[in-house]
Amino acid sequence: MKTIGLLGGMSWESTTDYYRLINETVKQELGGLHSAKCLLYSVDFAEIEKYQFANQWDESARVLGEAGRSLERAGADYIVICTNTMHKIVDQIQAQVKIPILHIADVTAQALKQQKIDRVGLLGTKFTMEEDFYKKRLIEQGIKVVIPDHGECEKISAIIYDELCLGQIKEDSKQFYLKVVDELHQQGAQGVILGCTEIGELIQQKDTTVHLFDTTRLHAVKAAELAIDK
Repeated sequence: MKTIGLLGGMSWESTTDYYRLINETVKQELGGLHSAKCLLYSVDFAEIEKYQFANQWDESARVLGEAGRSLERAGADYIVICTNTMHKIVDQIQAQVKIPILHIADVTAQALKQQKIDRVGLLGTKFTMEEDFYKKRLIEQGIKVVIPDHGECEKISAIIYDELCLGQIKEDSKQFYLKVVDELHQQGAQGVILGCTEIGELIQQKDTTVHLFDTTRLHAVKAAELAIDK
């Protein structure tokens, strides 16, 4: 079994879901007492968040690059960055390590194509929704991306940072997200990507008839599958 290097803490709330989902998948596939071989480097999210909003992405790349090298030295076979937003600097992190990084957007695109979806809505932080680093990865694979309007993007992002990353689940925020999901569906989205690893804490498939793609689950399950020797 390969060793998974988890680059987490952004936030730790969703990183715990990664650990659980990876181990559940390994247990399901191998049975018995099997569990995943994992290494976790959990950063201080306050430092990363500060760099995000100060537009100091190079500083984030420095911190996460150092963390990635630590995982590599410790014996990780590949790295899973447990957040969508920080894939903005995935190339800068990859340049600092020799082991591969499993890109969350590629895993998501694979799931979309399996469902024959070529037009999808995207929820996430304002960086993920409004910048090109994530959407471009999907567009290059033949998937059109629809996002909410700017005001909604700001509110969606604020809920992530001010509530979900702090473990706060509020009913009015849940209803707002579900309203946006319906709006994206009305605009022709065949499904909606939960493109922030905390959003799955707020809304789940049982809450809507619109097909949701939870990137935390997709990324974690793929990481586990890659680790299993077959």
